Amino acid sequence: MNNIAIILPSYNEELTIKETILSFYNELPNSKIVVIDNNSDDKTSLIAEKTFSEYNINGLLLKEKRQGKGNAIRHAFKKIDADIYIMADADMTYPANEIHKLIKPIIEEDIDMCVGDRISSGSYKKENKRLLHSFGNRLVQNLVNKLFNANITDIMSGYRAFSKTFVKNYPILVEGFELETDMTLHALDKRFKIKEIEIVYKDRPEGSNSKLNTFDDGLKVLFTIFQIFRYYRPFLFFTIFSIFFAICSLISAIPVFSDWIQYQYIYHVPLAILATGLGLISIILVSVGIILDAIAHQNRLEFEQRIL
Repeated sequence: MNNIAIILPSYNEELTIKETILSFYNELPNSKIVVIDNNSDDKTSLIAEKTFSEYNINGLLLKEKRQGKGNAIRHAFKKIDADIYIMADADMTYPANEIHKLIKPIIEEDIDMCVGDRISSGSYKKENKRLLHSFGNRLVQNLVNKLFNANITDIMSGYRAFSKTFVKNYPILVEGFELETDMTLHALDKRFKIKEIEIVYKDRPEGSNSKLNTFDDGLKVLFTIFQIFRYYRPFLFFTIFSIFFAICSLISAIPVFSDWIQYQYIYHVPLAILATGLGLISIILVSVGIILDAIAHQNRLEFEQRIL
């Protein structure tokens, strides 16, 4: 019998927290349901505790003062020990009856992270009223898939199941809603087994407001990808900038070469200095990329040894 923990990060979810807890309890009554109150200023904590007590649920309320979903999940991953971890939102957008589909590959196929795919069924497009979110999802999806040569459909799904190996070897360094993207990137880079399962998505019930900010959280996600690109693909990252400076150096040097060919003398001295400086920057950047790529490779070796 696998020990299962259902983790529900919550911020001002008094309208939906009870129904969310009961829906997951009805599906997996023997699991441990963990609610992380992420600095709520409503009755989220009170309702969660009352629900645990009233229905005799094996539940735990944690409180995390540092704002952000990443901080809340990090707290739970540190405190909770289980064989399988489920992460879902406390707003009733992810149906609890889909949980069995996410757990099955973890148990039977040795999958490390099973992602609830909202996109393939078309339910996210139908239910989601924020068009920019759909656009942002597609943008992030394309960037990540090209960067890691992957084929992930729903990069930003918040409904996931994890193996204990993944949870205990995933350092959460992000704080907000860029968490799901960071999880996917970490799993791809460290070669964890990922599987997507098609699920149904429902929009929030009337009166419940989303905590997402399209522009702010979108920028955070893109910045996370930028950071991962820099950390895990340093050679490619710095080579791109190296090529840019090399091209600028060559363009700046055209009048200098022309002077030398025609007069065997350089009249454009400032351009010669600029071209030399840009060329040196280009060489330094590619050298930095080579060094950091070797360091990243060594880190991967150490990570694989730690997993074994």
